[in-house]
Amino acid sequence: MSGSKKKRGPAERINVPSYKARRLFLLAVLAFAFGSLIWRSVDRQVFETAFLQQQGEKRYLKPMKVRASRGMITDRNGEPLAISTPVKSISANPRKLKADSKTIGAIASILDLNPDRVRRLLASDRGFVYLKRRVNPDVAQQVKALDLEGIGLESEHRRFYPSGEVMAHMVGLTGIDDQGLEGMELAYNEWLSGVNGAKRVIMDGRRRVIKEVENIQSPRSGNDLVLSLDRRLQFLAYRELKKAVKTHRAVSGSAVILDAKSGEVLAMVNRPAYNPNGRRSNRRGSFRNRAVTDVFEPGSTVKPFVVAAALEQGRFKPDTPIDVTPGLLRVGRHLVKDSHDYGRIDVATVLSKSSNVGASKIALALKPEVMWKLYSQVGFGSSAESMFPGESSGRLPHFSDWSQFEQATLSFGYGLSVTPLQLTGAYAVLANDGVKLPVSLLKVSELPKGERVVRRSTARSVVHMLEAVVAKGGTAPLAAIPGYRVAGKTGTAKKSVAGGYAEDKYLSLFVGMAPASDPRLVMAVMINEPRGKDYYGGKVAAPVFAKVMSGALRLLNIPPDAPWW
Repeated sequence: MSGSKKKRGPAERINVPSYKARRLFLLAVLAFAFGSLIWRSVDRQVFETAFLQQQGEKRYLKPMKVRASRGMITDRNGEPLAISTPVKSISANPRKLKADSKTIGAIASILDLNPDRVRRLLASDRGFVYLKRRVNPDVAQQVKALDLEGIGLESEHRRFYPSGEVMAHMVGLTGIDDQGLEGMELAYNEWLSGVNGAKRVIMDGRRRVIKEVENIQSPRSGNDLVLSLDRRLQFLAYRELKKAVKTHRAVSGSAVILDAKSGEVLAMVNRPAYNPNGRRSNRRGSFRNRAVTDVFEPGSTVKPFVVAAALEQGRFKPDTPIDVTPGLLRVGRHLVKDSHDYGRIDVATVLSKSSNVGASKIALALKPEVMWKLYSQVGFGSSAESMFPGESSGRLPHFSDWSQFEQATLSFGYGLSVTPLQLTGAYAVLANDGVKLPVSLLKVSELPKGERVVRRSTARSVVHMLEAVVAKGGTAPLAAIPGYRVAGKTGTAKKSVAGGYAEDKYLSLFVGMAPASDPRLVMAVMINEPRGKDYYGGKVAAPVFAKVMSGALRLLNIPPDAPWW
């Protein structure tokens, strides 16, 4: 039948295609892939282990600087004047911190910063910025509590000054990087600075230290510095100077106390001062230590050295008469004047009455080089070499340039300039029986070798004459101290201005020593431009000397050398 299906025979079976080649190809691919994985695994775990560990450590194992502690500054008795305490500084990684408005506001509020300033800092493309250095512990804790990625707490040291403004000008202060900026902090910065160490730590993604792994180098703390200052005397001098500057409405003031036997500065104070623990904006530019940087014409306080030069030459004795009538002396075209006509007086009275005419006559009887040499030897015109930053050497013109009138004015303190420290050091020569010692701001372990400037008999004679200045009838009875013999000299100098000297601006000075029988302490007081009713050194500066010296003698247990009646 044509319509029926035809059966297929054995020869007509369907030929099924073979997939063997495909299978082999697929197996080969899989074997290659598997082999590659095995090789890569072996390569990573065996051959590249050190490299991968190194790369991993770079991401979580970090070297960290360990800041060294700065050396402590103390007074001569071991009382701390500058101490370093560990604190935290707040840092940020702008690349990791999400600086949205809420985050910026929170950080600015805690750190007491302007939000715009925080925003600018976090806009940096650097990986590390400081937000605020050396914050208080409670502030650091508040920042830590925010738990923000990219915020870190760095360990640093903060300098603290226990005596504040009392010691500010002497001790100085450090900057944000713990380096000295002023005072002894600057002068001995290398000595006080330590050597930073290093350690390796594990950090998480938020720069938080998880674990300390290895100490690379231990930090070495700075050396301690022992000053010659006595904190008790410093406080006493500062209190009285501050009171005097305020009472007399003065522009400024300085005072220095020197140990005549060792050359050590026991106190050095200035007004106005600043608080080294406060903000820079509150310091009003009062950083300079006026006692070593500011110079002035010393007025009548130099008269004892003119007398000393005259005694050394044998031209005069304490009882040598000098006629100062009528209180005027014409030198060339100029006049030298006294406040009174003292008539015929002796050399001792020239000092006790502070006669300009008498001092001029003594000076003009000497060769200029004799007077210049003694002025130079006691320290005028040269640095005291105290090593204090910015120390001034003052000015003493060479005798070859002196006219007769200039020699006369130099005898009562015009035409040269000195610092309070230089003036104190010069009087220390007289107090130390004519031997000049180097001035030291550091505590000395053994007495230095001095240089003889004048004979012992000359120094003793001048000191004895200066006792009359403080006695009744002298220019400084307000400098007297019950129970002690005191020697000293007043000075009231007009301030130089453009074109001459001001008629209403003065420097009030007093320099003295006690006990006069064997002087141990020398003190200079300078009050700049007192604007009260008094401006004479005997009325303004002498009382400061008496109050401070009285307390200092008792604090140092120096026995009285005079009767109390």
